[in-house]
Amino acid sequence: MNGERHYMWRAVDHEGEVLESYVTKKRDKSAALAFLKKALKRHGKAETIVTDGLKSYPAAMKELGNQDRREMGRWLNNRAENSHLPFRRRERAMLRFRQMKSLQKFASVHASIHNLFNSERHLVDRQTYKTRRSAAFAEWQNLAS
Repeated sequence: MNGERHYMWRAVDHEGEVLESYVTKKRDKSAALAFLKKALKRHGKAETIVTDGLKSYPAAMKELGNQDRREMGRWLNNRAENSHLPFRRRERAMLRFRQMKSLQKFASVHASIHNLFNSERHLVDRQTYKTRRSAAFAEWQNLAS
């Protein structure tokens, strides 16, 4: 963003839906703590929290008192990484962001829209897909009005 590196923190549930997005300038304990507090306040306690190997996570989780719920492994966070791909595609089409505030707004809106319309077409037959798609559009219309 304008030649500076920023970091996006994402909370993803067990189905791959994005629950929370948070943008920071640093990737340290205080940023991890702010993100975890925000996510846990909005979505409640989780049975397990899967993270990558970043040392900021255990430090922040130790302060929150839920370090025993943390899981870390080589492929455990693939769901979070794969949920990031549609966002990256859209970001590339927009030719990056200029301000952190606009990135934060876009990330939160994109996640909710993508979660609503992501119907996993490759896993269901055409009729089921059309039914789910119609339901998503109906819900979108109710939210928009």
